[in-house]
Amino acid sequence: MLFWILVATLTAAVAAVLLLPLLRAAASAEAPQSHDVEVYRDQLDELKRDEKNGLISGDEANFARAEVARRLLAATDAVKAAAPAQPVRRSNRLAQLAVIVILPAIGLCLYLRTGNPDVPDAPLAARLANPGDDMNILIARAEQQLVSNPEDGAGWDVLAPIYYRSGRLEQAATAFRNALRILGATPARLGGYAESLIALSGGLVTNEARDALQKLLAIEPTDPRAQFYLALALKQEGKGTEALAAFEQIVRTSPAGAPWLPLINEHIADLKVPAAGQQAGTPLGNPTSEDITAANDMSTGDRTAMIEGMVGSLAEKLKTDPKNFEGWMRIIRSYAVLGQKDKAGDALKQSLAVFPADGDEGKQLLVLAGELGLKADGGVE
Repeated sequence: MLFWILVATLTAAVAAVLLLPLLRAAASAEAPQSHDVEVYRDQLDELKRDEKNGLISGDEANFARAEVARRLLAATDAVKAAAPAQPVRRSNRLAQLAVIVILPAIGLCLYLRTGNPDVPDAPLAARLANPGDDMNILIARAEQQLVSNPEDGAGWDVLAPIYYRSGRLEQAATAFRNALRILGATPARLGGYAESLIALSGGLVTNEARDALQKLLAIEPTDPRAQFYLALALKQEGKGTEALAAFEQIVRTSPAGAPWLPLINEHIADLKVPAAGQQAGTPLGNPTSEDITAANDMSTGDRTAMIEGMVGSLAEKLKTDPKNFEGWMRIIRSYAVLGQKDKAGDALKQSLAVFPADGDEGKQLLVLAGELGLKADGGVE
């Protein structure tokens, strides 16, 4: 019942706002000569009183009365001439009727068709108790439970990948770390934790991420994700020969048509044919081993500044070498990590112009865009 009272109150308020200018228009539509008629009639009455009280003579009163009567007739004729204004007032009344009756009726019909007036009120506590398919409520409920029970490993385990897909990388790393501490190591937790750390560092495979990946391989020796990032770590350190052997090993052990093979082949080609002025194993835009060592000891602000500098350098290099698929993947993710979703969207749009969406590289770009909340046209979801 309270809902309908609120609807009626809001409807009345909106109708009043819409009616106010219409009422003013109706008042202004009256002929101004109608006021003159009233004035002249008052003047005739005043002349009678003055003549009766002896303030003016009979001749003066007759003369003045004749003049006022003449003006009264002229004003009366002007009022009659303004009679065509009636249709204006009639249309004004129709507009008022539409505001009072028709618009509320249309709104009510639309709500009854698309809404659900029988659903009871659902305060926050009730929504948390019965979240349905609302992902935000599910997250809020899990977070609420973790506040009261921070040792709930299952809660951290559920939230960690959701945080990662939502771009909340610091929270994802914390959630994966807590799930590992409470529930123990699994390939999914170790891989997610490592990827969160790598994303937080703008694509740098830090020592902590490497330790997690090595533990993952101890459990699952053929995990291609761990093999890839460990090979990438060798490449970032400038160990070209070892990185090339690691990438080629992934190709040999992967099934034909595996979706990660195009990216692996990009790295292999980059290591076999280094760019002019580069040493083998130091690809475009990749950090040095000194960069990685320094990143491990940096504060969040210093690491962000470092990432911004590297991203700017990589952006310049991509202008001269737009076929660097790995560079596009790294710069899109780096922009997202820095919170610069507009730049990430622009980079995605530019990369899809080089690597069409129907190709293997384009499909990987679209998968990355989905993880980061980006649209294929460069917008933000």
